[in-house]
Amino acid sequence: MTALTLLGYIVLAFGLQILVAIGVAIWRRKPVPSLPQAETARSLAAWQGLRDFRVISRVYEDAAQTQCSFDLAPLDAIALQPFQPGQFLTLSLAVDGSDAPARVVRCYSLSDTPDPAFFRITVKRAATSGQPAGIASGWLHDQAQVGTVLQIRAPSGQFVFTTDASAPPVFIAGGIGITPILSMLKGALAEQPDLEAHLYYGVRNGQDHAFKAVLEGLAQEHPGFNLHVVYADPEPGDVLGEDYDQSGFISLDLLKQTLPHGRHAFYLCGPDPMMKALIPALQGWGVAQADIHRESFGPQTMAPRPMPAVPGPSLTIGFRRSGRTLDWLGQDANLLDFAERKLIAVDAGCRSGSCGTCETRLISGRVAYATKPDHDIAPGHCLLCVGTPATDLELDA
Repeated sequence: MTALTLLGYIVLAFGLQILVAIGVAIWRRKPVPSLPQAETARSLAAWQGLRDFRVISRVYEDAAQTQCSFDLAPLDAIALQPFQPGQFLTLSLAVDGSDAPARVVRCYSLSDTPDPAFFRITVKRAATSGQPAGIASGWLHDQAQVGTVLQIRAPSGQFVFTTDASAPPVFIAGGIGITPILSMLKGALAEQPDLEAHLYYGVRNGQDHAFKAVLEGLAQEHPGFNLHVVYADPEPGDVLGEDYDQSGFISLDLLKQTLPHGRHAFYLCGPDPMMKALIPALQGWGVAQADIHRESFGPQTMAPRPMPAVPGPSLTIGFRRSGRTLDWLGQDANLLDFAERKLIAVDAGCRSGSCGTCETRLISGRVAYATKPDHDIAPGHCLLCVGTPATDLELDA
């Protein structure tokens, strides 16, 4: 081998080493393909079943400290996909206490705009005069501290804001009904800062006035947003024209006096008396049914729960996992009420066909619904909370 040939081999080997080094460097700098992560994120946008979240902050929104906001971040740290403002979360809570069931399911509205890092809900401590606080809301207020892990179903619900340039939105909230309305309002103004919008917010007095600074800040920042606050029972320290705009209740007369002429889209969420008074009033005013949107989860707001027709021959309802077969005599509004009255344990959340918590496999038979549920029912399943038997049934419960 000549010296020239040897030099050629050396140069070739050196060149190959350089090429390999360059290839390794390029490979190391190449970004990790984003598709798998994107696919994972998409799959978790509406994940099935329960997912673990940790409370990362909590803050009271009213002077009376009855309305507490919780920021909830996923333990798996995968970015949250956007929800539709107005939707809610379904929480499955392991509640301790001798007078409480081991686990309760409740639905709470998302009270802020979508964020990839966390969800925010606002929970009012449920209580009536002389009665203890609600099981779930009381537990959240007293026990759910920063670091507490909660199990949550994906956002759901059909009470969402839809942009319609020909119909400016009118938001009407009573009490804790402000939570989905606030999410809608903030989302709408974020997308359209010059949007013409009205919010009518009714509370008892200044002690119950939640999100006061937030709402006033939005009104200052967005000239097209008109805020109307109504106190039902002002306290001596509540200042008319500063803390609230009118005493009494939100009424059709108030709407007529303060809304500009023309078509509007109404979004309402509040307690039964407000809903029962305002929705028929709006309909009587000539507002089209398509322009009236109301919160649909929770106890029904517009009428007593529908009862079945006069009972005919009884139907047989079989609960396979419970090992019981019972007669349906038409005494219950729905299959969930029937199961609970017969002491058959069934998970339930919204009780109005929105969250899907009570979805149960239908082994045989047919279930009827007075109105189409908001929740998309999986094939071969049924919703107990809004369903009644059309035939003999066998349920996987």
